[in-house]
Amino acid sequence: MISVNNVSMRYGSKILFEDVTVTFIAGRRYGLTGPNGAGKSTFMKVLTGEIDAQKGNVVRPKKLGVLRQDQYAFDAYRVIDTVIMGNKPLWAAMEERDRIYEKAELTDADGMRLGELEGIVGEEDGYTAESDAAILLQGLDIPDDVHERKMGELQGGQKVRVLLAQALFGKPQALLLDEPTNYLDLDSIHWLQDFLLRFEGTLITISHDRHFLNSVCTHIADIDYQTIITYTGGYDDMVVAKTQIRSRLESENAQREKKISQLNEFIARFAAGTRSSQVTSRKKEVERLQTNDLARSNIQRPYLRFEQLRPSGKHTLEFENVCKAYDGQSVIDGFSGSVMRGEKVCLMGRNGQGKTTLLKSLLAELPDLNEKGFSLDGGTVKWGHEAQIGYFPQDHTGAIEHGTTVFDWLYQFDPKATKEDIRGLLGQMLFSGEEGLKPTSALSGGEAARLLFCKLMLQKPNILILDEPTNHLDLESINALNLALQKYEGTVLLVTHDHDLIEEVGTRIWHFENGSIEDFKGPYEEYAAASAANR
Repeated sequence: MISVNNVSMRYGSKILFEDVTVTFIAGRRYGLTGPNGAGKSTFMKVLTGEIDAQKGNVVRPKKLGVLRQDQYAFDAYRVIDTVIMGNKPLWAAMEERDRIYEKAELTDADGMRLGELEGIVGEEDGYTAESDAAILLQGLDIPDDVHERKMGELQGGQKVRVLLAQALFGKPQALLLDEPTNYLDLDSIHWLQDFLLRFEGTLITISHDRHFLNSVCTHIADIDYQTIITYTGGYDDMVVAKTQIRSRLESENAQREKKISQLNEFIARFAAGTRSSQVTSRKKEVERLQTNDLARSNIQRPYLRFEQLRPSGKHTLEFENVCKAYDGQSVIDGFSGSVMRGEKVCLMGRNGQGKTTLLKSLLAELPDLNEKGFSLDGGTVKWGHEAQIGYFPQDHTGAIEHGTTVFDWLYQFDPKATKEDIRGLLGQMLFSGEEGLKPTSALSGGEAARLLFCKLMLQKPNILILDEPTNHLDLESINALNLALQKYEGTVLLVTHDHDLIEEVGTRIWHFENGSIEDFKGPYEEYAAASAANR
């Protein structure tokens, strides 16, 4: 159990949350939600003890599993040891035991201390620690040959998964996970969901993955209106309940306002007359009915709508025997296929299987979209009649040049557009007022993603190629993207690990596994059923 009492945090004049009192109960799984900038990560750091609240206090259990955000803190340690460090008492006992054994001669006191340490190691399941850690790593797609390597040798996505295993290790009484699904492929996300569903302690997680929150959480702790309100159920349940509560409060306020207006009209008419007692009672009634000022929600919802200047030909794309290798290692080996107008193809599979490489291969011979220095090793790619492609690259920060403003960068893609058109598009994606004059070099990851969506809406292509577009987006933006892609009448090639996007947008699946690509002509639900039947 974690108990929060009268906690407040503000930065300058901005109040994140004030006088928050909430208890997170063992056996429940809480999603911590709220838009970007609401204070989710700040609140999580208060819970872990990484920072102190400006007011109030937090009571937490002794064994706390925390997903560390510093990817470089463990670079000098073996991967397997980094995981075991998640159990602090065990790791401390093992380190002290090793130091004693390194002595040339042991004293009686050393012998007694070794006995105590062996007791701690036994109590904390230290004799099976390496095998237990290995099981966690395997579930998160960290292969056995990596376990003995140093953390500094791993790529960023692998490091995050090792740090997630560290948080899960050692049977913590509470788990605090900030964006645990970042850098995880869909198989790893499903493994994590199953693990958390079996977890018996207190779970608090921040996530922008709606399906993950709906699958895992029993409760949602929502940061809004400068406080935290807990709702029963998953994310979708919270949205419904929150909307109903807000509507009820607004309706009650409107009824009170109407009643107050009628009473004030009576007071104004008879204040100077003979009905003084009635006027006095009406004034008291007005004071009693005085409406509450409803706190303003800090949720901002972008509006995405993808249109086409004109449709493409019926045959959007044809490619044959596409091949690409890196350093002699084949990634795409002779893949052939065709895509018809209006199809929405989801590229799925574990990280590193070649999804991004295939997209780059399909764009390799288009001068405006190909990656510098990238070329096909073999095969042919033919885009259809009137094909107009809008591309959202995975490393989207590099797609926006520096040295200009948000407005001027967007304007260059359609000089015929009016300033009002550009401002309107920017406003749809939450760049309001002076934010259009913001330097492109100062954009956050989420702002850069939203600006790229502005570009796609301005260009109105009939083909969208989107490589991990939900990275850096909050839940409101991801939901807006989901709806926009469902309504889009053009063709889509989409790389994502977001379950809801795959399930609700995709009409066809390209599944990457062990160097091969399975082409399934049907939605994800049918693909999953067929895969289960073939096991």
